[in-house]
Amino acid sequence: MHDPFNPPQRQLQSATPSRRAFSAALAALALTGLCSHEARAGNDSVNLDHARSELQAGRAILIDIREPAEHAGGVAAGARLLPMRQLPQRVSEIPTDPAKPVLLICNTQNRSSATLRALRERGGYSHVRFVEGGMSEWSKRGWPLVKPGT
Repeated sequence: MHDPFNPPQRQLQSATPSRRAFSAALAALALTGLCSHEARAGNDSVNLDHARSELQAGRAILIDIREPAEHAGGVAAGARLLPMRQLPQRVSEIPTDPAKPVLLICNTQNRSSATLRALRERGGYSHVRFVEGGMSEWSKRGWPLVKPGT
């Protein structure tokens, strides 16, 4: 199975040094088990209610980093889809303007908190947070989901 934290070697060879460093940071975080507990120690997370209200009010950008197979089951309306596997190649799609908060969401918060740490190590992403509980909690609450692309 493809490791979502490490692109295949052929991609790494053609990747820029910053992409390789980002991929390495994601891999290191996955291997060391840094996830929601440690990220929550600072101001790195928002609760699900806050995330939903900020998204609906247009005050934040929600980026769903789950994989396409997970997106197929439904996404939050208005969320941008940026699968974690594609982050090393598409990191430039994460806004760097600190005036517009960015919220990362995955299924449970493990991948989004690890991604947040990698972004913070990269620098320029102090306005990014991860969403506690993730899409699994969103679904448990019965909140609406839409098909990707709608």
